[in-house]
Amino acid sequence: MNGIIVADKPAGWTSHDVVAKVKRTLGAKKVGHLGTLDPLATGVLPLVINGATRYARFLEGGLKVYEARMRLGVATDTYDSTGKVLAEIDPSGVKEDDVRSALNSFVGQILQVPPMFSAIKRDGVPLYKLARAGAVVERQAKEITITAIEAVAIELPDVAFKVWASRGTYVRSICHDMGALLGCGGHMTALRRVGCGIFSIDEAIDPRACMEELTVSLMPLDVALLSAGVKVGAHGQAELAAL
Repeated sequence: MNGIIVADKPAGWTSHDVVAKVKRTLGAKKVGHLGTLDPLATGVLPLVINGATRYARFLEGGLKVYEARMRLGVATDTYDSTGKVLAEIDPSGVKEDDVRSALNSFVGQILQVPPMFSAIKRDGVPLYKLARAGAVVERQAKEITITAIEAVAIELPDVAFKVWASRGTYVRSICHDMGALLGCGGHMTALRRVGCGIFSIDEAIDPRACMEELTVSLMPLDVALLSAGVKVGAHGQAELAAL
């Protein structure tokens, strides 16, 4: 069995939890995931099964699409609702037009500073381990691309939005930075990934499904590679096809 299963990650699960569950259900030798999701997040988590793990780096590109919710007026150390509250500022002066303007300011190529609570490593140590020990270190800003961002619902102090972003984007940081821009702080309260490159929420399956259901949902490796524009040679070597 070689291919890709698009899992719909449940809230509270780590990406590793999803991998372990599907691997155990299928009795697969190798299972990996494309793009990590925080425990708070739900949605698209593509899993590469057995021989497909060899081609993971060719399948994890493309736009990431997220549906997010945030709350203005409260800033946390994790930039989401799981963290410790650092500041509370009355957001009543913020208007709907202010929110729309702030959202639009993130569109394009921008520099984003990752949160301290992230898996990025500093001298071989994940930042989140340093953060749990009470340390705050300088993080290098990373260039990302926000192709589009749109408000879905503005019911202040809560804001729901959808964002199309490049790989490596932290939606938590968008929420934190937008709160800072509006002068009242903010944090992410919910996140759902609905697209990850060629993979969509429409084809996603609950990782707690039975073996038969998981097997039926398996996308053949050759189909996935073709959709991603990857050519595979006679000896299994892969390369991105020329446009």
